Formats: sequence, C-alpha cells, structure tokens
Amino acid sequence: MPGQDPVTTRLDELRACYRDGLLEDTLPFWLPRSIDREEGGFLTIRDRDGTLLDDDKGIWQQARFTWLLGELHNTVEPRPEWLDACRHGIEFLQRAATDPTDGRMWFHVTRDGRPIRKRRYAFSESFASIAFGEFAKAMSSDEHAVRAAETFERFANHEPAPKFTNVRPLVGIGVPMITLGACQELRDSIGYDRADEWIDRSLETIETLFVHPELRVVLETANPDGTVSEHADGRNLNPGHAIEGAWFVLREARHRDDARLRRLGCDMLDWMWERGWDREHGGMLYFVDLHGGPPAEYWHDMKFWWPHNETIIATLFAFAETGERRYAEWHAQVHDWAYAHFPDEEHGEWFGYLRRDGAVSSRIKGNRWKGPFHLPRMQLECWRLCDRIGRD
Repeated sequence: MPGQDPVTTRLDELRACYRDGLLEDTLPFWLPRSIDREEGGFLTIRDRDGTLLDDDKGIWQQARFTWLLGELHNTVEPRPEWLDACRHGIEFLQRAATDPTDGRMWFHVTRDGRPIRKRRYAFSESFASIAFGEFAKAMSSDEHAVRAAETFERFANHEPAPKFTNVRPLVGIGVPMITLGACQELRDSIGYDRADEWIDRSLETIETLFVHPELRVVLETANPDGTVSEHADGRNLNPGHAIEGAWFVLREARHRDDARLRRLGCDMLDWMWERGWDREHGGMLYFVDLHGGPPAEYWHDMKFWWPHNETIIATLFAFAETGERRYAEWHAQVHDWAYAHFPDEEHGEWFGYLRRDGAVSSRIKGNRWKGPFHLPRMQLECWRLCDRIGRD
C-alpha cells in the first residue's frame, strides 16, 4: 500500500508468514498422513518427503501433537478435522501411554502401543496433561479436565532417580521451566486451580537457582544451592533452552501485568542472546561454555530447529512487551537466518538439524525428538503476537 509505514509492512509480512506457514505448509506435511488409522495415534518418524522411516511412537510427540490440534481447534477455528485428530491422539494416550504397574507414562512404544522404554523423568506426563486439557476444553469434558490435572500432578510430584550421585548432585532448569509452561496452558484450558501455586514455585526456583545477574547468565544445571558447578556439566549452557524459559516468564508477566517479571524475562533473553548468537555464521549455537572456553559437548556448534523457534518467539514477545527496537532487530536477525536455512521449499516443513554454517546435516523431518510441536507452536504464537502488536 503506498505510503504504508515500514514497520506495519514488516508486521503484515510476518503475520502472513507465520499464519500461512502454519496452515498451508507445516500442518499439511503432518496431516492427514501421520494419523495411524490402524493402531491409533500418530506416525511421526519421517524422511524429508514424508516417507515413513520407523513406525515406533514417542509419547512426547503423541502428546504434543494432540495438544497442538486441540489448541488450534479451541483458539484458531473449530475445524472438525482438527478435533477428530485430537480425539485420535487422546484415545491412543489413554490406551497405550501409561504403565499400569506404577502409573508412570512410557517414553517410547511400538506402533501398537507395547512399551519399549521409560525415562527417569516425567516429561511424557507434562505433555500429556496439556493434551488432555485442550481436549477437555474442546469437549467440555469434566472427565478429561480431571485427567489433565491428575496427569500434571504426577509430573510435578515425580521425583526422578538421581542423575548424579551425592558427590555432585546437580539440578536442571528443565523441570521448573516445563512446570511453568504446562501450568500456563492448563490455566487457560481447564482453569486449573493450582496453576498459580505451581507457577510461583517454578518462578522462584528458576530465579533463585539458575538466573545469575552477576554473571549475566541462565544456567542449564546448578548445584542444589544455586551456586555454579565449575565442572563441565555445570559450565555447559544451552541458550535456546533458557530463551524458551524467558518467553514463558514474559508470558506470565503479561498475564499478571508484572513489571518485575517482565524485566526478569528480558534479562534472561538478553544474556542468552549475547552468549548464543553465532557472530560468525549467524543462528543460535546449541551449547556454549559459561566462561567462553570450548564446550564439552561435541555437537555444540550444530544449529537445531527448536532453539531458533524459541528465539523467534522470545524476541517478538519481548518487542511486544517493551516496544524496544533492539528486540525487533534481534527478531529480524533470527527469523531471517532461520527462514533462509531450515525450510524445505520442495517438500514443506523444516529440516531439524544443520551444521554450523547452515548446511543441512540430516534430511529427517521427524524422530522421537522432532515432530509437529516446536515449529507449529512458534508459528501460532508469533501469528498471535503480530495480531497483538498490530492492535496495540
């Protein structure tokens, strides 16, 4: 449009990019081909062109995709095909995801739901809880609302077997961060009455143990008292993970209109952007060392899809909350780099794993870690943020 403000033009372009990318590229890659009409659930381990590589099922991906479908139905448009696919996922989770001997959920099962592996932590439960929550909202189902709350509390109250001995008992940011994000979803979907209690507890843990203003860092692991462990595990930072936590904090700041939380979320983003952005090649590094030394992980300099998804959300969220130009500039940097390297123009969706210079390392589109979650959640969240910025 002649004379249109450049910021407005960019915002309109971004809105279309996220909306159309979600509805016309990402979702059509997964639906309907991933629906397993014979055994239930979804088949998500796929090659670049969608060819099925393995018919095993990761419970994380079953639950996350089910959540996404329910979220789309409840907040974008009540499409019958989304609700039907969501129901399909719920039925598989109810039938095959839980070990009846101890009530814990599996991590990895066969196509027909026979158990293969269970992990020491309970993230399967966290993702299943938000799936049950969205289905409960879609169906006005008290039964599934109760199941959502009970499944979340099994996650929140689970005490995993120690990863480390008492000689060096490190704790990780993952549990309080996922607790925060899951409770925000459950508060919206089922009005979970203990959400604020768990959110407060998680925010305190994150801020007390992992956020270190004196070092301008968000630790991935810490000593139980919040001090830095000066060993390889303690020095190893995951910027994208901390930045995901940053936008969860910003979302809570928005919900409460809390300036202190807004500052906390922005600080977390600021510090980990400084540490994670690759000044030589662009994009977000996967691991960095606390003191700038060589990271312990040999795959530290790969570029994974999900830290870029989370950084795209966080930078746009920070701009929406503060109006500060630098966040718009950071968002443009990470958005433009990611969209220049990850999308597969021929077959749709994104590659998941790149080398440091942006070359594709693996053509795989889905495995037990990558599936229809981080990318479509980013597209949905950023579509909403663009609408909000436009209104504000």
